[in-house]
Amino acid sequence: MSTKKKILPEVSIIICAYNHEKWIKKCLLSLIAQKYLKKKTFEIILVNDFSKDGTKNLLKSFKKIKNLRIINNSKNIGLPSSINKAIHLSRGKYLVRVDSDDYVNKYFLMLMKLFLDSYKKYQAVEVDYLKVDERNNIISNDQKKEKIACGIMFRRECLYEVGLYNTKFKMREGHELRRRFTNKFKIGKLTLPLYYYRMHAKNRTKSKKVIDYDKILKRRDNFIN
Repeated sequence: MSTKKKILPEVSIIICAYNHEKWIKKCLLSLIAQKYLKKKTFEIILVNDFSKDGTKNLLKSFKKIKNLRIINNSKNIGLPSSINKAIHLSRGKYLVRVDSDDYVNKYFLMLMKLFLDSYKKYQAVEVDYLKVDERNNIISNDQKKEKIACGIMFRRECLYEVGLYNTKFKMREGHELRRRFTNKFKIGKLTLPLYYYRMHAKNRTKSKKVIDYDKILKRRDNFIN
């Protein structure tokens, strides 16, 4: 009988997909190609939230990737609930979310992990991002840009302490989480553009509903202040 302990991954990457057949391959390949981290030191937890396109079939081509776990929801439960589901299934001490239509630099995980390993006074770290178009061409590298929900690596226990994602926020869920997190913890910054934020016709942030959730967040901020 073997007494060898199973090595837990240090980093868990959370991906939630809904009808992103066109983009998800690029996303996964960018994560599989990460430098200076062995595959056993990180895992990818991907939740397919009952996509209606060919996402589920496309993901079958990645089934041999040992550090990738794919969960296919039997019904659409929404992004915040899918993110929380993936987090509960994850095992890493660090957690980072990547949107399924985005992709990352090959040093993305290594540099953020190194930052959190080195600076204990920070409970999370974010990176800069570049906006890219549907053909991966860079369309903006303006450093004075708005915050995005992804590209932030959290210490696991701190993310749980603030209660994970608020399932009532169908949009701006990352912004709402960030407000609660920064009320208690500190987010460091790597001023390196390691995240590629894709702009396309079906971006969630282009929905008119975003304005409604922004108003809710603003009212909450005014109440706290």
